Amino acid sequence: MRIMKENIPVRIDVPGATARQQTDFGDVTGYGKMGAEFFSFGAGTDITELLQGLEGDLCQSPHWGYVVKGAITALYAGGEEETSQGGDLFYWPPGHSVRAEEDTDIVMFSPQKEHGMVIDHILRKVSS
Repeated sequence: MRIMKENIPVRIDVPGATARQQTDFGDVTGYGKMGAEFFSFGAGTDITELLQGLEGDLCQSPHWGYVVKGAITALYAGGEEETSQGGDLFYWPPGHSVRAEEDTDIVMFSPQKEHGMVIDHILRKVSS
């Protein structure tokens, strides 16, 4: 799920401040501590091969995030693709991979344990 800033409902609009809030933006039920992450991807980076060996050969951690700059595409098990661009908020449910369409910086919030296991798996893949 992605949403452009302009489509996030304005809840507060007073001189000097605007607050937008998107409700029902993913579910954290059952997860423990969250990690905050900043990722930079070079244009054309596709992590799909690095996820091989995980359940479904996909990242099984959900992520909530913001595209600082660039464009990144979430690739889902059923073949669906969803591209988020600079300024977009996104939610990636478990069962995805990603590909950077251009040099891209993102900020993500993820369940620490679940995403830590995915990162450890990727580190093992790149070091072998």
